[in-house]
Amino acid sequence: MQISTDKKTQPALAANEEKAISPRLEAWRSFKKNKLALTGATIVLFFIIVAICAPIIAPEGINDQKLPQRLLAPSADHWFGTDDFGRDIFSRVVYGARISLWVGFLAVLGSIVVGCLLGIIAGYYGKWIDALISRIFDIMLAFPSILLAIAIVAVLGPSLKNALIAIAIINIPNFGRLIRSRVLSVKEEEYIMAAKAIGMKDSRILLQHILPNSLAPIIVQGTLAIATAIIEAAALGFLGLGAEAPNPEWGKMLSDAKNFMIQAPWTMFFPGLAIMLTVLGFNLMGDGLRDALDPRMKN
Repeated sequence: MQISTDKKTQPALAANEEKAISPRLEAWRSFKKNKLALTGATIVLFFIIVAICAPIIAPEGINDQKLPQRLLAPSADHWFGTDDFGRDIFSRVVYGARISLWVGFLAVLGSIVVGCLLGIIAGYYGKWIDALISRIFDIMLAFPSILLAIAIVAVLGPSLKNALIAIAIINIPNFGRLIRSRVLSVKEEEYIMAAKAIGMKDSRILLQHILPNSLAPIIVQGTLAIATAIIEAAALGFLGLGAEAPNPEWGKMLSDAKNFMIQAPWTMFFPGLAIMLTVLGFNLMGDGLRDALDPRMKN
């Protein structure tokens, strides 16, 4: 009889073990099953390693000019060819990963900090504060993002630092509205009501309860926003409003090479390929994180 009872209880124990799996572990298992997401994460990790190890990987200095070797086609000596100043394009693309990833991460981090702060205040306190912040978001979203970024850089002055600030500013409404909608939902939960009833301070409720339960969509949006920020930084660089010469920023490299598109297409191809692969990696990884962290995407 004891053996029979154990056999009957085994399915129930297995079910309890499945329920006991932490959400993080469950999300990681779901992410690992997504081949495209793993491919995206691998691409992102590859470019991060390239950026960190740029001094080791790059065979030449980014500003080493050799005019007799200008516009050389890709070869064993110059894997990606040379530009109009005879500089090694491979070395410049490798160092360009540092700039593009640095701009992407810092711009999105700034957007998350400011956007989440404003969104939490608007969603939690409501009333006229919510109306004011929401209208500011609506006004910012009424402008095409790249045009707003161009306007901000035009006011501040062309530079990589100002381009980073502009990209951070134009992405604030996206995170603000996302966290606001999440706060409006979470603050109606019973545990939030109980925290208020026992006299817990608003700051403690926001930091210990509401914010941790609102991080999942922020992580997903942040990953996707990095890809957008890299494209926007490249666009500003291409227009001459971002990184200044001789910085090897990918968008700036495309701008410098546009006059040689027919004569030496490799000068544009490899920086453009680097942008495409990096953005693709972040997009694939972001989609995988969304599927893993969003309960509505699970069967």
